[in-house]
Amino acid sequence: MNRKRLGLFGVIASAALAITATVVPAAHAASEILIWADETRGPHLATLFAANPNVIPGSTIKVVSFSSYAALGDALDKYTGSAGPDIFIGGNDWVTKLAKSGKLAPVTLTASQKSNFAATNFFDLTYKKKIYGVPVDINNVAMVYNTKLVTSAPKTYGDMVDFYKANKVSKGLKAGLCFTGGGMAWGGLSGLSALGADPYFMRAKGVPDVYKGFNGTTFGNNVKKYLLDANGKSNGFFPATDTGCADNFKAGLVPYATLGNWEWKKYQDLGFTMNFMPVPGVVAGTYGHMFGSVNGAFLTTNAEKHGVAVAAKSLLTGYFASAAGQIAYEAIELRPPANLDAQASASVSDAQKNMANAATLAGIPQIGAFLGSNAGGANYWDSSGGYWTAVLVQGKDPVVEGKKLAAMWKKNVAVGKADL
Repeated sequence: MNRKRLGLFGVIASAALAITATVVPAAHAASEILIWADETRGPHLATLFAANPNVIPGSTIKVVSFSSYAALGDALDKYTGSAGPDIFIGGNDWVTKLAKSGKLAPVTLTASQKSNFAATNFFDLTYKKKIYGVPVDINNVAMVYNTKLVTSAPKTYGDMVDFYKANKVSKGLKAGLCFTGGGMAWGGLSGLSALGADPYFMRAKGVPDVYKGFNGTTFGNNVKKYLLDANGKSNGFFPATDTGCADNFKAGLVPYATLGNWEWKKYQDLGFTMNFMPVPGVVAGTYGHMFGSVNGAFLTTNAEKHGVAVAAKSLLTGYFASAAGQIAYEAIELRPPANLDAQASASVSDAQKNMANAATLAGIPQIGAFLGSNAGGANYWDSSGGYWTAVLVQGKDPVVEGKKLAAMWKKNVAVGKADL
């Protein structure tokens, strides 16, 4: 059933919220804006719109939750015709392929609306110079230190290693720095970058730099200095996997850990503040980069097909992109809002603000065209974790492997630029 096109003010004064956990609905109700989201955002959005059912007068809002982020991505890839959503909430890494396939519709924002966000936020949501969504919240990790073990913030990577070595036996430490969320590739970027390995560099205003590659020798020597013992084996400071990190950190057996901005509240009962900061680099005042990209609310071409394009655009630009909308949503979702006015609001927790500040200091956009390229022999997602396995588990030379990694990522960026 096609839905009638409605303006911002429709003939219906109030609307009931429809929520379902099924995958693809067989039909669409008139005036209904259909939103797809994953297993965590879906229920949170349902709660949000149940409390605010009339954000777009004349339109109902229906939220479909998928079993996982991967399941949402698979459904977005596979739907055909008009079977998909009008809006979906997700990361920026799907923009390129969905724009290419014709499933995304561009969004027009005024200069005033854009000024409410960091310029780099829109790089994440852009393909071929067109914006396809609005920034909703920041997607990043940041490091927190256990103040029951450590009395002050470390200034350098070496400070953390020194503390670990001095207290490993007496405090029974299982590791020095580990990652609780996001995996060793996405969440673990700062572990590579703090020691000198970056998948790409950025100029001001979020423009990718001419990438000459990081110095594989310098990176490898840093790994050798800080992470290996005199026999060339792992000294235990940095595990090659994230297995056990969360439990060990909660138990006070790891002094430094990076947490995802979606999970920090689970650690509040540890008895210290969520003192988020980027992972410090080997030189004081430098930091390891993290993916500080944004999650967006994206408009699909189905909104036009279903006759709700005007209402769906209003929901994106008038609510999802607004300070009020993001404050209301992030009170449930708990991530740092992307809207700058929302970030500064007293309604946003200190933990969310600290996490946002860490992203400001050391975040880089997540550029799928670079990270997903296999031009150099393997993509970032596979090769980043592969480096730690090769060096920390298999005992391969960190400099030799570092040079391989640098050459690989340089080639991936060179080829991936064609898709920007």
